[in-house]
Amino acid sequence: MQTTRPQESATDVQTAGRRKQKSALEQAGGIKGVIFSALPAVVFVVANNVGGLKVGILAALLVALGIAVERLARKESLQPALGGVFGVAVAAGISWYTGSAKDFFLIGIWLSLVGAVAFALSVVLRWPLAGLIWNSATGKGTVWRADKRSRLYYDIATLVLATIFGARFAVQQYLYQADEVGSLGFAKIAMGYPLLAVGFLAVAWAARASDKRLKAAGLLPAKRT
Repeated sequence: MQTTRPQESATDVQTAGRRKQKSALEQAGGIKGVIFSALPAVVFVVANNVGGLKVGILAALLVALGIAVERLARKESLQPALGGVFGVAVAAGISWYTGSAKDFFLIGIWLSLVGAVAFALSVVLRWPLAGLIWNSATGKGTVWRADKRSRLYYDIATLVLATIFGARFAVQQYLYQADEVGSLGFAKIAMGYPLLAVGFLAVAWAARASDKRLKAAGLLPAKRT
């Protein structure tokens, strides 16, 4: 009986630790956070169509600030809201400077290209970013690189993310060149968190498959306390 209690305690600690780890959706603020992140772009497109560029910019900024205030009032995490305010402010500043509504989406379009190149290049350099980021965040370090199959799993997950960012860039750049402001807003939302969820599932699959192999090889402890 006494020999099993420490094992049970370790299992309880491990389980509690897993419960404390937030999912990607929780880190984004839950369903409400996802909706809030999409609101400034939606409001910008609608207000721009109704009242012009200046009205669209002002409306998007007010919505972003309103979200931050609402989170503050509810004593929720301000990180997503502040990031949203900063992103909207930068996008609005560029659009204001150029006088073009479509430039509201310009930063996001080129950041998608940067993401696609970075993820693809990391596979070529044999340091797939999916594995590097995940294992750094979970405290496992770089032990996964000792197993070729694990690297392959993370290569696949990283290429999935590269494809997602590449698709974002290709579609939104096409709409940008076609001056389709309304379609740009829709594409930004539709290709945002929904596609990132697919990427997260790929990373989660790679991590689970890699951990199983590393534990079997003794490179990771069978039970983490």
